[in-house]
Amino acid sequence: MLAPRIEGAFFLDLYAGSGAVGLEALSRGAAQIVFVEKAPAALKALRRNLTNLGLTKGITIEPGSVGAYLRRAQTVKRGFDVVFLDPPYDACDEYQLTLEWLGGAAAASLSGGAVVIAEHRRKDRLEERYGMLVRQRVLEQGDATLSFYTGSRSASPA
Repeated sequence: MLAPRIEGAFFLDLYAGSGAVGLEALSRGAAQIVFVEKAPAALKALRRNLTNLGLTKGITIEPGSVGAYLRRAQTVKRGFDVVFLDPPYDACDEYQLTLEWLGGAAAASLSGGAVVIAEHRRKDRLEERYGMLVRQRVLEQGDATLSFYTGSRSASPA
């Protein structure tokens, strides 16, 4: 569904876990992937997956919290085209904090036509708007939901 946006994209995989989503983006032609993950076991699995696949080009691993990374990301020279976030489902506050940051203080780290996708539990509803991010689409699949946001310069802060 994101195939047209992936080719040549600068892709940010937040709460990357084993890296499956970012690796899929890379296989579909993303130019650069930044993986952000703080859990030691997940980082180990991510590094093992990259090694097993022999991937090194266009990949950056940022060990640590998403919040700390987003504070630094304001200095990224090229804006992210696609951002995917999938915090642990039980970390409900992470959705709001991350989306508010992306729609506010870290909005400069997004390209003009960026899409932000949040994977969450179907029963956990996310807001329609987080600062400059406005939800455009919701895709429900079983117990999981994908909420798609795009930036809107005219959006008022949430």
